[in-house]
Amino acid sequence: MPPVAETVLDEVEAEGGEDAGPGPRTGAPARRGARAAGAAALLTAVLFCLATALSRSHPFGPVTRNVVDLGQQYLPYHAYWRSFLRGETHGDAFLNWNSGFGANFLGDVGTYLSSPVDLLVVFFPADRIELALYVVTAVKITAAGAAMAALLLRLRPGPWPVAAALGTAYALSGWTFNFGSTVPMWLDGLAAFPLLCLVGEWARTGRRPVLGPLVVALAWIANFYTAYMATLGAAVVLAVRLLTAEETATVRRRLAGALRAARSVLVGVGLAAPLVAVVFLGTKTADPTPEVTFAPAAWTDVLARFLPATASTASPALFIGTPALLLALTLPFNRAVAPRVRAALTAAVVLVTLSLQWEPTHLLWHAGASPNGVPYRQAFVLCGLLLIAAWFSVAGGVPRPAALLAGGALLGGLAWAARGSVDIDRWTFPASGAAVLLALIAALLALAAARREPSGAVGGNHRDSTGTAPEAPTGDNRENSTATARQDSARTALKAPARPARPARLLPVLAVLLLVAAQAGEAAVTGKRIEEQQRAEVAWSPRTGPWHEAAAREVARADAWPRHRTDPGEVPGGNDVLLVGGQGADHYSSLTSETTSRTLVSLGFGAYAKGRHPVTLDNPVTDALFSVGTRMRSEPAEPVRQDAPPRATVTATTVPVPPLVTVRPSARPAGPSGDSAFARQERLLGASVYELPAPRRTGRALAAHCPAGSEVWFWAPEYRGTATLAGQRPVRFDGKPPAVSAAMGALGTVPASGEVRIALDPEGRARLPREPVGCLVRARLDTAVDRLTATGATRVRTTGHTVTAALPPGSTGVAVLAVPRISGWSCAAGDADLRPARAYEGLVAVPLDGRADTVHCSFRPPGLRLGGAVGAAALLALAATGVLHRRRSRG
Repeated sequence: MPPVAETVLDEVEAEGGEDAGPGPRTGAPARRGARAAGAAALLTAVLFCLATALSRSHPFGPVTRNVVDLGQQYLPYHAYWRSFLRGETHGDAFLNWNSGFGANFLGDVGTYLSSPVDLLVVFFPADRIELALYVVTAVKITAAGAAMAALLLRLRPGPWPVAAALGTAYALSGWTFNFGSTVPMWLDGLAAFPLLCLVGEWARTGRRPVLGPLVVALAWIANFYTAYMATLGAAVVLAVRLLTAEETATVRRRLAGALRAARSVLVGVGLAAPLVAVVFLGTKTADPTPEVTFAPAAWTDVLARFLPATASTASPALFIGTPALLLALTLPFNRAVAPRVRAALTAAVVLVTLSLQWEPTHLLWHAGASPNGVPYRQAFVLCGLLLIAAWFSVAGGVPRPAALLAGGALLGGLAWAARGSVDIDRWTFPASGAAVLLALIAALLALAAARREPSGAVGGNHRDSTGTAPEAPTGDNRENSTATARQDSARTALKAPARPARPARLLPVLAVLLLVAAQAGEAAVTGKRIEEQQRAEVAWSPRTGPWHEAAAREVARADAWPRHRTDPGEVPGGNDVLLVGGQGADHYSSLTSETTSRTLVSLGFGAYAKGRHPVTLDNPVTDALFSVGTRMRSEPAEPVRQDAPPRATVTATTVPVPPLVTVRPSARPAGPSGDSAFARQERLLGASVYELPAPRRTGRALAAHCPAGSEVWFWAPEYRGTATLAGQRPVRFDGKPPAVSAAMGALGTVPASGEVRIALDPEGRARLPREPVGCLVRARLDTAVDRLTATGATRVRTTGHTVTAALPPGSTGVAVLAVPRISGWSCAAGDADLRPARAYEGLVAVPLDGRADTVHCSFRPPGLRLGGAVGAAALLALAATGVLHRRRSRG
């Protein structure tokens, strides 16, 4: 943009006297940065809400936003985070008693909830958690836009309204709408990238050596996964700046700047180590997902993702707005920008684009492991680089016609090459065309304003004697400038033109308004279409409402922890216990322990997300094993819909179960041999409660004989279809290996004849285990429950992450805590020292010798001690850095 409007603003600021005089003026750039950040934040917030309203999504419409993991993970976790912050949970920062029968909560905090913005949920009522999560999402996106606008003005002075528009373009990129807004934890990386680039600027110029590491630490604490990607991206930007900026024109200065940046990163990551180490070690013990081989997207689809209203999880989301993209494409041809800047930035953009498609660099971006699901999670970095390129091309003035024509030709070629992509939406080319038209009008107005501008105006496209435009100094550079530069600044200020005529002042304002309108319109349309496409094509969860509220009321009324567990049963959305309370098996986390997943699935529980989401199992044997005394069952009042919260009738049933801590006769469980879930349940129970017939399979039917009146259970983890006991209703099973393991299910009661006939209706090949049928005899189960209750703990007490149980005197064998033996558990009998807990069929176990009448177990997240030591060392390094910097400043 031409600098006419900036000239007027500078004159007004200078009249206040604060920046007047021959010295460098540092107040005006700071105020312009604040204005740009504020304007970007406001515009980002308005447009994000507008896109939500246009798609009729909650909270501006009736339709759910809870697609994929937003409803299955992030909404439940933020609901639990709110309860935790208000002191309403049984667990503490170390252990979550509600999920997975006991889960590492600090690891989940570091993965999902450690952003300072997530603390906002505490200010919302429990029945407005969806609104709370939307506000958290909007604040993170808004912060990203503000941070990018401020960064752009730090990199190079220019018109702050344009910086605000480009900051908004970054915050509302296709990556944000397609990935970030439904995975709120990734949005912390979106905001971290411009902040880490700012840290790089401080390191390059030798400023703020204490604040820089603190910003790095904040970014890595908020979400270390995307902060890692943002750090790599900031390193690319720093490399460009070291190679092109005047202050680092020598090898010595470049090396010093790079070393200062490395120090900031190392100290900052060290400060974040207490949390990062816990998450890192949690991933090592998490249930492994199938290995993924990276397959690059077709270049047609990659090019299509630069355009508006495109959505896909198989290609990188690169939309930044057609006007911003056009400006970025003019950079290689904009002779008003110094050649070294053009070459370095263009090379950075091209190399980063290519790195998205090459497996070695793909693995580098993702810390060595190709992710399941979205393979282009780092694409926000390329969006940021493109906007930095656009800013360098426009900061000194609108690109000349030749550069605009060349950039337009590249844009046209990109759109033509992408026309056959499956990602192109019916809104793509109309929205892009309208934006191009508005951008061209804005450019014509800006060029007209430039022609009317007095020749001595400050900040226009000007050249030095070599024929190339010198790089404009930053605020940092002014502080390091020589006396000669200050004298030049004074002379320039004295030569400032008179206030331009009103028409000349209005033209750049209209140009900026048209640019903002073009960017805003495309962003709103893109957000609307992506939300609509996601709801139509991917899994979704309904909005929270009466069903969840009814379940929460029943759980609160029946909760008897730690006397026994209360399982809320199935509530739509997943991670039920985090939403409504209780202490069930449901747990969906990237850090779900392999021990938890395999133990529960081996006992007949179902699981989604390749094992990382075990779900509740309504089975009396497993209820006895895990001390589930109260179970909720829901009867939906209507089909679950996208545009209305579901309703259901919720009832609670309480039955006698053994205590949370029981005593078994030996370290090796006795019971029938076999690898079926029925046999494993019996071994863990220590009693035979099933009849396990050898069913005869004829076509699509199973036939067997069981005791009359026993309950028929069907177990086939890989089976997808229905199974129907003669005379009963069909029961649905949804096995789909490796993503989904079907849970054991009850088919009905064995008739008086003892004949069991099961009709199968599979979808595809029926894959059954060797023992798919078990007939439960309730009398045997009641006897086993009575025995475990009589020999089990007489009293159980729990705190946030500990369990203490009083046992009958003289107890021998093994005390078994009904909690999966995940890493971090330590136990002791009597007054002995805590030692790593043993395992009993996957559960926490403590050997007994007959002399101890108490057992005590405590959980500490793995990595906490190591991370604390690294964090303490980093804190000392930060303090030493601050002391040395102060001494040098005084000297």
